[in-house]
Parts: sequence; structure tokens; C-alpha cells
Amino acid sequence: MSKKEENKGGRPPLFQNEEELEDKIKEYFIHIKGEYHYETKTSLNKKTNEEREIDVIVWDRDEEPPTITGLALFLGFCSRQSFYDYESNDGFSYAIKRARMRIENAYEKCLYNDKPIGAIFALKNMSWRDKQELEQTAKVYHLLDGTEGKDSEEDDD
Repeated sequence: MSKKEENKGGRPPLFQNEEELEDKIKEYFIHIKGEYHYETKTSLNKKTNEEREIDVIVWDRDEEPPTITGLALFLGFCSRQSFYDYESNDGFSYAIKRARMRIENAYEKCLYNDKPIGAIFALKNMSWRDKQELEQTAKVYHLLDGTEGKDSEEDDD
């Protein structure tokens, strides 16, 4: 058995190269848009009492929001951790980080909805913080002479 054929243990890689992974990630973002077809329906105009045919969208599979677990499952991973671990593989890091950023962006856009609670929770799990950090500066004056400076050092002359 040559070195290339040697099994190093574990599962075989899901993707041979970054391009293959990127193509599958693109497929996921198309997949979540849902699937639909058009059907022709007859519509009645109530004012004129005339019938006309119109095309109506019929959803075969509803649109769904992008999620880390949804992407991980679509790519063939058995856990989120396996998905995150793949990010440390040379050649796959950029594709995984970019996909995670697209999902994070979708949650960020949800912050502008009427009820952003779920998006806030998801973003916190993506290392976002909702705390404020304040920086304060102050000048120190010497009480005796009113000059600015650090702690006074006494001269022993």
C-alpha cells in the first residue's frame, strides 16, 4: 500500500477540495429559497363579472431561513462540531468562514424586524455581545498647588 492509499483512520473527507465545498454551499443557499411552480387559475372579476386566467405560485417546499445546523446537515456533517472542525482544515477555512458570515448576516438583518429575540439569541451564540464598554479618562490635580499630573512625589531637599 502506497502512502497515498494508506488509511489514516477516521472517516474519509466529505470534500476533495475547496471548490467542491463552495459549490455545495452555494447549492444550500439556493435550496433554502424553497421550490415552487406556477398553476393557472380562473379568477372572477367581481365588478365586471368577467373570468380570466392568472398564474399563481404554488409552493412545493417552503422557504427556510439559513442556519448553521441546516448548512451542516446539507453538507453531510453529522454534527455542528464536525462542521466547525472542518474550518481548521487547510483549504476549507475560507469557504466555511464565508458561509458562516452569510448566515450571521441573515440573523443581523432580522434585528430590524418587530420581534428580533431569536436573532439576538443566535447572534450571541456567534460571539456577539450586547454589553456596552465605556472608556473613561480623568485628569488628576494636586490638591495643594492645583497642577496637573500623576501622584505627587515629595522631594527631600
